[in-house]
Amino acid sequence: MKVIITGGCGFIGSALVRMVISTTNWSVVNLDALTYAAQPANVGEAEGNPRYKLVHADICDSTALDTLFASEQPDGIIHLAAESHVDRSIDGPAAFLQTNVVGTFELLQATRRYLQTQPEAKRNAFRFQHVSTDEVFGALSENDPAFTETTPYSPRSPYSATKAASDHLVNAWHHTFGLPVVMSNCSNNYGPYQYPEKLIPATIIRALSGQPIQIYGRGENVRDWIHVEDHVRGLLKVFTEGKIGESYNIGGYGEKRNIEVVQAIIAALDDFQPRTDGTSYAAQITYVTDRPGHDFRYAINPAKMVQDLNWHAEFSFADGIRQTVQWYLANQHWWQAIASGATQRIGTNVVPFQPEKKQA
Repeated sequence: MKVIITGGCGFIGSALVRMVISTTNWSVVNLDALTYAAQPANVGEAEGNPRYKLVHADICDSTALDTLFASEQPDGIIHLAAESHVDRSIDGPAAFLQTNVVGTFELLQATRRYLQTQPEAKRNAFRFQHVSTDEVFGALSENDPAFTETTPYSPRSPYSATKAASDHLVNAWHHTFGLPVVMSNCSNNYGPYQYPEKLIPATIIRALSGQPIQIYGRGENVRDWIHVEDHVRGLLKVFTEGKIGESYNIGGYGEKRNIEVVQAIIAALDDFQPRTDGTSYAAQITYVTDRPGHDFRYAINPAKMVQDLNWHAEFSFADGIRQTVQWYLANQHWWQAIASGATQRIGTNVVPFQPEKKQA
């Protein structure tokens, strides 16, 4: 099998590339525009593997997509390429509309054109997997039940609105044109290789750099966390076993207030690399003005994944966050190179992520 993975140099995409190369005999074509958050070094051991190819192209470029499909003749596509940072979507929403909406449209159209040229057996076996977020469902109050696959969409940021639009496009192309799609919505991911602008790596890096550890409001907002390796295992389950036209929520039962996440990181740093003055990194916590439209709570109910696909998260948040902190400590050259703009020089000299223990 040959699969195209879009956005395979990003955080989640690269984790998927690494897992596919290491656990299957599939070939992977990594289609990535290599924007600011994409790091070719993230694919690690996949580089140099004859079953792996990186193609530098934009999903908004229909000519490039047609050429790629014609030359590679893929058996499926897993679409992760997206602009994903809420703060950036508030400051500059145009890029989110272009990549998340227009890019998904162009990819759907290119897939349609390609499948029209294929024999029936290949058309029937092909899958277009679209990867989305829990943020499309809007916000929950303290006691609301977690999101399910049937929760009405109610996006509240430019980022989530563009992801919701792309979800609707994928669903429409399935029902109108018969495109063989499967979809998934995930909760907040964390783990190795996450770009430093996101909460967990930003907290680790600010702590180690002696900078203020910034928390919006009072840190009471709740997010549902899942380790990236659990997520990509779920993606492979959906791709290989999910039912055409169905959507699946992938979550790790990991609801935490933002302040609890920061406190867990600080506890790990205090253990693994204490401050030279002997005090806790907690001294660096500072509270800043909340961002506009900050949703209070997200939570995913993954019961359908568990029951229909026999998938469950293996990492507890307690174990996963400590292992993540260890990875950032062992690979400081990775995020320091990003901070200095020297990302093209870091190559693959990254310490592999070796989980010490997984706990359901």
